Amino acid sequence: MKKLLALFAFALALTVALPAGGVRAEDRTTVTFWYSLSGVNADAILEIVNRYNQSQDKVFVDAQYQGEYDDAINKLKAAGMGQLPCDIVHSYEIGTRFIIDSGWIRPVQEFIDADHWDTSVIEPNLLAYYTVDGKINSMPFNCSTPLLYYNKTAFEEAGITEVPTTIDGILEIAEKLTTYNANGSVDRYGLYISNYGWFFEQWVGKMGREYVNNGNGRESYATRVMFGENGAALDIFNMWRKFAESPYVMYAERGGTTQGRAAFVANKAAMALASTANIAGTIANVGDAFEVGAAYFPYVNPDDDGGVSTGGGTLWIIDSGNEARMNASYDFIKFCVNPENQAYWSSITGYFPINVNARDTETFKANIEKNPQFEVALDQLHDSGPQYVGSLLSVFPEVRQYVEEVTEKVYMGSLTPEQGVEELVRMADEAIENYNLVNY
Repeated sequence: MKKLLALFAFALALTVALPAGGVRAEDRTTVTFWYSLSGVNADAILEIVNRYNQSQDKVFVDAQYQGEYDDAINKLKAAGMGQLPCDIVHSYEIGTRFIIDSGWIRPVQEFIDADHWDTSVIEPNLLAYYTVDGKINSMPFNCSTPLLYYNKTAFEEAGITEVPTTIDGILEIAEKLTTYNANGSVDRYGLYISNYGWFFEQWVGKMGREYVNNGNGRESYATRVMFGENGAALDIFNMWRKFAESPYVMYAERGGTTQGRAAFVANKAAMALASTANIAGTIANVGDAFEVGAAYFPYVNPDDDGGVSTGGGTLWIIDSGNEARMNASYDFIKFCVNPENQAYWSSITGYFPINVNARDTETFKANIEKNPQFEVALDQLHDSGPQYVGSLLSVFPEVRQYVEEVTEKVYMGSLTPEQGVEELVRMADEAIENYNLVNY
C-alpha cells in the first residue's frame, strides 16, 4: 500500500512539473515575473501565466506577487544593479521616467524591432505614453482612465435627464440627488469626492495645460512644474473649496477611490469618480439595487477642451544580461497582449483591452453586451488626442503625494487656494531639483 501511495505521489508530481509537452519546468528557460495587483486582478494575471506555461514547452514563467507598485520598485532599488532579482517587472505609469533613468531595463522596442512585430495593434493613445525618445520602453498591460460613475435610477427619480460635463454642473444637481433620513441627517450625498493625485493630473490634462515643463517632460527632463504658473493648480484648488462649501458633497478619502466607490455601491453617493477599471466590479456589487451609469471624467472649467491620459501599469523587461531570459520575457509579454488574452483580461478586470483586435473576439463582445458602460470608457479614450498623452516626471510618486497632502489642507481650510499653490509648487520643484542634481 505504501508503495502504491508513493507511486501515486510521484505520478502527481510529474503532472505538476510537466505542464506542457511533457517538459519539466526546470528544463525550460525560467522567467521570474514580478506583478503588483491583488484580488481578482491577481487571479486573472495568474490565469494568463498558466495559459502561457501550458501553451508551449520552452519557457516557464514564475509569477511572484511583490505588493504594491512602490514595493516592487523599492525591492529592485535594494537589490542593486548587480543582483536584479526578476526578469519582468510590472509597474505603474508614473514610474516610467524613473525606471528608464535607473538603467535596469532593456526597452521592449529592441525586441519588437528584431521580431518585426506590428505595434499598430496596440491602442495608439496608450502606446504613446510609454514611447519616450522614439522608443517603446515597456508594454502597456493594465491601462485605464477615470470616469464619472452615477446612479441612473436616482437621476431619473430626480428628473435629471443630462449628465453634467463640468464640476459646476455636478454641484448644481448634487442637491437634487441628496436624500435624508427621518431624523434629517443625510442618507445619500449627491457626490463623494476622493482626493486622488491621479485626478489632479487628469484635470490638468483636461484643461489642455502642462503638468511640468519641457513639453510635459517629453522633449527633455522636467526641471519644474507648470501647474502653478499656468493656473491649473489654482483652478483645481478653487474647485476643492467649492466641494468643501457644499453640504451635498462628502470628502471620501485621500490617496485612492476605495471609500468613494464603496459609498456609491451602497447608495450613499449618487455620483463618484473612479477608474474605468472599476466598471465590472461596481456593476457586480450594485447588482439590482439601481442602474449604474458611466460618463466622461468632468472638466473643471466650462471652456476646457483637453483630454485624459492613461493610468495603470505596464510590463518592463529587466536587462539581466541573459539573452535567453530576456527573449523569453518578450515572448511572454507578447502572449499577454494577444487579442484573446486582452479580451479575457478586460472582461475580468475592467481594464482596457490594449490590443485593438480584442474587440473582434467573442469574449469582448459578450463583455460589452453585459457591461455597455464600458463603451463610454473606450469612447473617452479615443476622443482624447495624442497631445494629452500625459507627462513624464522622475519624482512623480512623491509629487502625487504632495498634491494630495496640499489638496487636503485646502479642502479643510488650513490653506487658501493661493497658499496651496505656493506650497505645492515649492515642494514639487524642490523634489525635482534634488533628483536632477544627483541623476542628470
